[in-house]
Formats: sequence, structure tokens, C-alpha cells
Amino acid sequence: MSRKFCVGGNWKMNGNKAEIAEICKGLTAGPLDPNTEVVVGCPSPYLSYARGLLPATIGVAGQNCYKVAKGAFTGEVSPAMLKDIGADWVIIGHSERRQIFNESDELIAEKTAHALAEGLKVIACIGETLQEREAGQTEAVVFRQTKALANAIKDWTNVVVAYEPVWAIGTGKTATPQQAQEVHAALRKWFTDNVSAAVSASVRIQYGGSVTAANCKELASQPDIDGFLVGGASLKPEFVQIVNAKQ
Repeated sequence: MSRKFCVGGNWKMNGNKAEIAEICKGLTAGPLDPNTEVVVGCPSPYLSYARGLLPATIGVAGQNCYKVAKGAFTGEVSPAMLKDIGADWVIIGHSERRQIFNESDELIAEKTAHALAEGLKVIACIGETLQEREAGQTEAVVFRQTKALANAIKDWTNVVVAYEPVWAIGTGKTATPQQAQEVHAALRKWFTDNVSAAVSASVRIQYGGSVTAANCKELASQPDIDGFLVGGASLKPEFVQIVNAKQ
């Protein structure tokens, strides 16, 4: 089964109206590979602004959401709110949410299930720290994180998994294409063994972690890498080259 390449840009807590207008202008001009699905993760205050500037072919994602529709949860945003202002995706479980805000596997799974039930598409992030990798725990960690998701997800159609080795995010260190491919292939086998062969064949697994215009083509050539979740480089003009990595 051919899986449509999917590239997400995670702007994190960056940007103002002028900067976002510039980024959107560059993405609109492209040209972007029409065979690649493109999504940008925008800070909440600017979601509707970005949506208004981008063509409909580019998806807009919230960077987080809560696990219920509404209520006394000061500072949180619900999937229904994201949808209401034009977002069609949400990024859940990014390593920064796990590490800095102590979000558990279970909470991330609950958020994912609720976002899917509300009609959003989800980029669900997993990945190991440097200490875990050096201790030989990479597979144990990513399988544990994926199992929590699998316990909550009935239909994987609208889920993209983003494998992001924490040690490679914003550090300039990148997993080699071979290292990334090894983990992606192991995840694909995990899906075959624990979910179904059909889900394993169809679910898209992105790589995230210091992806740049310089390394994207070699990473994109790996058989089990189905796209990228890009941090810092998604704020720069080179993001267009990363989107076009398969060309």
C-alpha cells in the first residue's frame, strides 16, 4: 500500500502576525509537491489568522488540546474549539509536553481519542530520551508509548504517528537515516503484531528531530519513513524544500 507522504511544521511558541504572514506567503508561493500532505502546527492565538492566509490544501493544526469538550480547565483548549476556528489537525504528545509538562502516556492517549471523536486528525508523537537510547531502551519506550495510544484508538485512519527521538530535537543531532529507519521498521512490525497488518501497512510514521533541507532527501528515501514533523526549519524558507523531499 502506498502511504501519502505527510510533512508537518511545528512552529512551537514562535511567531507574531508579521512573521506568520511571511511564512504563509512562502508556503502559498511554494511550489509544494502536490503528492505530499502538508500541515502546520500554529500557536493557538494565531490559528484562525494562519488558516485565513493559507490555501485549503495546507492543513492547520493546534499544538495541543485537552481530553474533554469544555469545562473548568483554565488555559486549556478543546478539540471542538480548534475545529470551530478552522483547524483540522492537532499535535498531541510532543516530547516537550511529555518532558516539560509531565504529560503521561495515558493522558496523551485520552486526548488523542477525544480529538479523533471530535473529528480532528491527530499527529501523535512518541520518542525516547538520550538516556533511554544509551541504555538500549529505545524500542521498549516507543512500544510503551504506542501501546497506550493503541489502547485508546479504534480507528487509525486519521492518525499520523511522529517518531521523534528527544535527543535529536532542536539539538542539531539527527538520527542517521539508518537509525530512524530501524525504529520506524520496528514500529511497523509492532503494529502488525499488536494492532493489525492493515493498520501497519497504512499508518503513516513521520520522523522528527533536526530535519533540514540538507538531510531530508536521504531520510525520505527510507522505506518506512512517511514524512516529517519539522520544528525550527518549518519557520524558515527551507521548509518548502523539506516538503518537496520526495521529488
